[in-house]
Amino acid sequence: MKKIAFLLSLFIIGLSSFAQKSEYEVKENIQYYNAAINKSDSYINERCVLDIYYPKNTKGFATIVWFHGGGLTGGSKEIPEALKNKGFAIIGVNYRLSPKVKAAKCIEDAAAAIAWAFNNMAAYGGDTSSIFVSGHSAGAYLALMTGLDKKWLQKENIDANKIAGLIPFSSQCITHFEIRRENGIPEKQPTIDAFAPLFHVRADAPPVLLITGDRELEMLGRYEENAYMERMMKLVGHKQIKLFELDGYGHGMTEPGFPLLVNEVNRILKEKQPKK
Repeated sequence: MKKIAFLLSLFIIGLSSFAQKSEYEVKENIQYYNAAINKSDSYINERCVLDIYYPKNTKGFATIVWFHGGGLTGGSKEIPEALKNKGFAIIGVNYRLSPKVKAAKCIEDAAAAIAWAFNNMAAYGGDTSSIFVSGHSAGAYLALMTGLDKKWLQKENIDANKIAGLIPFSSQCITHFEIRRENGIPEKQPTIDAFAPLFHVRADAPPVLLITGDRELEMLGRYEENAYMERMMKLVGHKQIKLFELDGYGHGMTEPGFPLLVNEVNRILKEKQPKK
């Protein structure tokens, strides 16, 4: 066992030294809609921008598209510190917010930002077959909606199944409470309609890792929603879905969640490598 532990430590040191050798660059406030759309709408022009943090002079790296939380009514783009220097690119996305727009526009923006990644990451050296989508809370909801309901990315001429993996942190899996509020539905009235990730369970979706806080500490029924999502995805035949409940952590469970995100990205990348 000691020998295995020693070899494992060497492997981890090797990986970290590789990541440290890479130099990273940041590009900020890149508009992800085209010039005509930006010109036609001042709020899109102001809000629909992204930041990209990526390894310079490197080819074939993976990309994580990260959507911030905030209930679809607040928050702003971020490049989480815990995801930096891991050998892949991070894209932090701003999207329009309710009540300035209907919450459905948030999903529309999320799809446009993901499409930007597919259409542009090769120019930065990224591998467009290794684009992952993640986020926390409202951002996790956007990740699941764009990854499961294919119509949002179809509008951008992208097949949602090309996403390498979906890793939502504490997502709503029923209809988002902001969309329910718009329709006069109380926060504690569960609803599953076309704006619920659960409505779009399907066997052929990308791999999914669901992460939540402790069921007794989470917001509303967040763990149970994700547990139902996992069960229904399995029942329809989806083979790569897993749920992690982080005991002792509440809704703001991103810090213990980030290593799970990194591990999942690396697991999928390893599985994609040709067998020797």
